[in-house]
Amino acid sequence: MKNQIDQDRSELFELLKTQAFSRGKFILSSGKESSFYLDARLVTLSAPGAYLTARIMLDMIKDDRLDAIGGPTLGADPMVGAIASLSHQAGRPVNTFIIRKQPKAHGKQQQIEGPLLKEGASVVIIDDVATTGKAFVESIEVLQKMNIRIIKAVCVIDRGEGAREALAKYKVPLESIFTIAEFL
Repeated sequence: MKNQIDQDRSELFELLKTQAFSRGKFILSSGKESSFYLDARLVTLSAPGAYLTARIMLDMIKDDRLDAIGGPTLGADPMVGAIASLSHQAGRPVNTFIIRKQPKAHGKQQQIEGPLLKEGASVVIIDDVATTGKAFVESIEVLQKMNIRIIKAVCVIDRGEGAREALAKYKVPLESIFTIAEFL
């Protein structure tokens, strides 16, 4: 299985490098200026990208005892559907969820969409790109208010600009499929 995951990782890297990585002048969501940008959704929203990302992330969580996996909209959105489908297909179904930026203004006014997360549940949170960790921190705070335990955070790319340290303050380790150094 390790060889297959290594192959999946190589294929995902090539997709990200050729379809999602750009050089130029960019303002990131953190407000920082950058000379490069990695728009991972160009890949995670493609059929092969969603498939490869889900396979790799499922491998990264295979030893974790969790009740669900999910993360902040919009980065986690394309990945959670693929993860749910592939986990079901593999006979190890994992529930998924998406965290809205704000609670919905109508209906049940939920901030977390998906199968109900019960108090005391254990989850893994995911996102496409981690820069400062702001989206992860916001997700952690929403989940902790509900007494949900966050096992770890997983992202496709860690830009190495403070996310790991920001999550460490919440005692949530960050794992990534790739680091930005691999693309530069």
